[in-house]
Amino acid sequence: MAFPDSSTRKSLIPSFLYRGRSSNLTTLDHHGKIDSSSQPSIFPSSSTKNFLVAAPKEGSGSGYKVEMYTPAFYAASTIGGILSCTIKTCFILLIDPAKYKSISSGFGVLLKEQGIRGFFRGWAPTLLGYSAQGACKYGLYEYFKKYYSDVAGPENAVKYKTLIYLAGSASAEVIADVALCPFEAVKVRVQTQPGFARGLSDGLPKFVKAEGAAGLYKGIVPLWGRQIPYTMMKFASFETIVEQLYKHVIPTPKDQCSNTTQLGVSFAGGYLAGILCAVVSHPADNLVSFLNNAKGATVGDAVNKLGLWGICTRGLPLRIFMIGTLTGAQWGIYDSFKVFVGLPTTGGVAPPAHK
Repeated sequence: MAFPDSSTRKSLIPSFLYRGRSSNLTTLDHHGKIDSSSQPSIFPSSSTKNFLVAAPKEGSGSGYKVEMYTPAFYAASTIGGILSCTIKTCFILLIDPAKYKSISSGFGVLLKEQGIRGFFRGWAPTLLGYSAQGACKYGLYEYFKKYYSDVAGPENAVKYKTLIYLAGSASAEVIADVALCPFEAVKVRVQTQPGFARGLSDGLPKFVKAEGAAGLYKGIVPLWGRQIPYTMMKFASFETIVEQLYKHVIPTPKDQCSNTTQLGVSFAGGYLAGILCAVVSHPADNLVSFLNNAKGATVGDAVNKLGLWGICTRGLPLRIFMIGTLTGAQWGIYDSFKVFVGLPTTGGVAPPAHK
C-alpha cells in the first residue's frame, strides 16, 4: 500500500502532529521488542518524556514522527477514531422491533413507508454523534491504556495487560457515550416520528423544548449497558488477537512487516474481534427483540419459545457478517491513519518489563 510522500503529508496534516527526528528514537530488536539499550523504559518517568516508537518502515521515510503519549499523539488517535466511526452512518438503525422484525423485512417496510429518503433520515445526528463517540472512544482508550499501565508499573502492565485493555476501553466508552447520547436521542426521535423534524438543526431545539436538556440523557444508562461490555470485548479481543497473529501466524517480526501486511493484520484482527462481539451480544439482542414484540412476555417465555440454542443463534450469521465487517473496517481505517502520520499500528508487541 503506497502512502503520500512527505510534501503531500505536510500539506494535508497539521504541522503540530509532527515532530522532527530525535536521537532518542527507540529501536526494536529482531524479536519485535523494544531494544532496552536505546531507551530505558516504555513507561517514561518525568525525566524521559521524549519516548518515540519507530513507525512502520514502508512509507515513513519523511523523517517525521508523532511523539508517543503527547497531545499530538492523542490528537492523531482522536482524528483516527473520528474517521473510523463515521462509517456507521452508512447503516440505519431499525429500532422499532414491532415493525422491523428482521433486517431484510425492516428495509422493505422502511422503503414502502418512507421511500428512499427514509434511509437518510437522521443522518446528521448520526454522523456527528458517532464522530464524537469515535473521537472519545479511540483517543481516550489510548490515554487510559497508558495511564493504567503507568499506575500498574512496567511488570504488572505486561502481566495484567488484558485487564488494562478492559479497563481502558471501559473508561473511554463511559465518556464516549456521554458525547453520543444527545445525538442518539435526537436521531431516534427523527427516525421514529416522521414529521417531527428534518434533522439535527431543527430536531435538537424541538427535543429540548419538549423534554428539557435532561431529556437528552434519558437513555444514557441503557446506552452504557449496551456499549461498555461491547467495547471492552472489541478492544481487548483485538489487542489479544493481533498479538497472537504476529506471534504464531506472521513469520516476520512486526517491525519488519510492510504497511500492507500490518494493515491486513489490523483488519483481520478487527474482523475476528467483531465476530466475538457479535456472538457475545447476540443472545441479549434476541431477548430484547422478543420481549419488545410480545407484550407481557418474560425471559422464561423467550426460552420456551426460542430455546437456548435459538436465542444464541437465531440471525447470528448475518450479524457476524455485519459486525465483523464493520469492526474490521474500523480498525483498518484507524490504523491506516496512524501509519499515515508516522505512528505504528495498534497492538502486536507487548511492552517489555524493566526492573
